[in-house]
Amino acid sequence: MIDQMQREVTLRANPQRIISLVPSISELLFHLGLDARIAGITRYCIHPNEKTQNKAKIGGTKKFRFEKIEKLQPDLIIGNKEENYQEGIARLAKDYPVWMSDISTLDDALNMILAVGTLTQTGQAAATLASEIETRFQNLPKATTAKAAYLIWKNPYMAVGGNTFINNMLAACGLVNLFEPRLRYPEIRQEDLFDADVILLSSEPYPFGQTDIDELHSAFPGKQVVLVDGTYFSWYGSRLLDTPDYFRNLQHTHDF
Repeated sequence: MIDQMQREVTLRANPQRIISLVPSISELLFHLGLDARIAGITRYCIHPNEKTQNKAKIGGTKKFRFEKIEKLQPDLIIGNKEENYQEGIARLAKDYPVWMSDISTLDDALNMILAVGTLTQTGQAAATLASEIETRFQNLPKATTAKAAYLIWKNPYMAVGGNTFINNMLAACGLVNLFEPRLRYPEIRQEDLFDADVILLSSEPYPFGQTDIDELHSAFPGKQVVLVDGTYFSWYGSRLLDTPDYFRNLQHTHDF
């Protein structure tokens, strides 16, 4: 099977010992009913909480514990180009089947869900999930002209640029990404936020809070500064089922 990085991945049989290196994909695997076949996850894989607590942890998304993975003897490892690190993935791929996702759009996410269904022989459940997600996104209100800056880090400030999944989700939320002309995650200055109609502070990876909201309100009186749940903008698995409702609530509450 060809993964989303155009790598050929060969599975010996229907995988029974799966390791997920991506929090949103771990949540997807549980949604597909694969609880008993999930051998290991990262320490950042915390949803659903009641199911992830007792799973073996194989380190972080960018620092794997190879000795722990060896003990688990996985027959399928699922990773992501952006969230994992190339050196670690290359090392794992020498010994295990490693299927890599590469996601910048909703279509990429839906294709990933279908592919995971094929990999794990849960194709019908995956197809049902993907279809329902697609329908819910189609029913979102049309786009506005409001310019948004989506911040993921402070000291220095870092924003979300183009060619990212979050950029695609901002469009789905009816917002124009102020920094779309810049690629990936550009470092910005506070004054670069002047032209934004709304500043979105993500709950992850930087833990923005009320102090950060107050600081930006002081710098830009009257501008909307909103703390948002970053999982609804950056997680591309089964959480996408609830993302349209989250976006709709944001639109209604803040009049985007």
